[in-house]
Amino acid sequence: MGDGRAADIARLADRYTPDMVTFLREMIAIPGESAGERAVVERVRAEMERAGFDEIRIDGLGNILGRIGSGKTVIAMDAHLDTVGVGDPSTWTRDPYTGELRDGIIYGRGAGDQEAGMAAALYGARIIKDLGVDGDFQVWVTGTVMEEDCDGLCWQYILRERVLTPDVVVITEPTKLGVYRGHRGRMEMEVRTQGLACHGSAPERGINAVYKMAPIALEIEQLNERLAATADPFLGKGTVTISDIRSTSPSLCAVADSCTIHLDRRLTRGETWEGAVAEIQALDSVRRAGATVTVLDYARPSYTGLTYPTKKFYPTWVLDEDHPAVVAGVRAATQALGEPPRVAKWGFSTNAVATCGMFGVPTIGFGPGDEAYAHGPDDQCPVDHLTRAARFYAAFPAAFLATMGGRG
Repeated sequence: MGDGRAADIARLADRYTPDMVTFLREMIAIPGESAGERAVVERVRAEMERAGFDEIRIDGLGNILGRIGSGKTVIAMDAHLDTVGVGDPSTWTRDPYTGELRDGIIYGRGAGDQEAGMAAALYGARIIKDLGVDGDFQVWVTGTVMEEDCDGLCWQYILRERVLTPDVVVITEPTKLGVYRGHRGRMEMEVRTQGLACHGSAPERGINAVYKMAPIALEIEQLNERLAATADPFLGKGTVTISDIRSTSPSLCAVADSCTIHLDRRLTRGETWEGAVAEIQALDSVRRAGATVTVLDYARPSYTGLTYPTKKFYPTWVLDEDHPAVVAGVRAATQALGEPPRVAKWGFSTNAVATCGMFGVPTIGFGPGDEAYAHGPDDQCPVDHLTRAARFYAAFPAAFLATMGGRG
């Protein structure tokens, strides 16, 4: 890309920064937890119309997709629009739905995770529109739904139902303006023990399912330590932890007749669904208890009313550093930042579990904000991240075409 166009991108990113700030603050002010994104989707639609997008559509699941350009190469820039909830309000020092701007930082639920990505990507596309598409590509900015509930489900729908068939995807989750090329996968399992209820005054007459579960919980903690042997040089180790425990009984004056724990299993490179399940089934405590191990299903209606069932298995993905998408990302980021970016990985999971992990679509990450603040009461994004991220999104399509040998 010529120096003149790069300077024009930087100039327009600066000009549009106040608009990005306003847009982000207004999205934050609209509560939009998973399956409740309708109002924020409509706000995004209005901003796309204002920016002069060539096409805007909302698919059956409720994802919004806006297009700039009509060339052959299809480039998608994805931002999920749903957020997690507030949690305990007493832990917040600011109103989570005001979008407070203080000392160059925007605060609020969804500020970094990850409505800032939508604000910057939409205006990156607007910059391309203003300057004129200078290559054989089309850019789609996608505002996707239900990621916090079931990451990748939105893209399973987009790709399986042929809503869009991209050649490359940029995930705009927070990366502190680094270029990310992978992250661990994950899956959700339940382990269940069966007991036999009896009156609590004579517990020896029954079989307490919680007591059967206790050694399983301890052995799962030990399994997590042993998983260090599976560490990948780039992605790190797999992990497993208990995130929930519950039991049933006829009353609080009775022995528990069932107990269930929920497992959050993170998968590093080389680990599989089958292997992760087999590890739990092979634990001595699980076999002695006759416990069952189940990979969970997800089947919740979206805000449109559509249910699109899936297993709660989200594959690991990683691209090599010399992959054209990564190389293009580094080129675009160097232009946007004025120096080479940090190339790294996410600690958490994103929609790339579907785009790259399930469907093999080359995917990279670049986003404003820091994942360290995700889901916490200090969710935030610096204003200057919006500016520099918009420069990246405006520069990436030409960088990708050039890397692939096309004109850009």
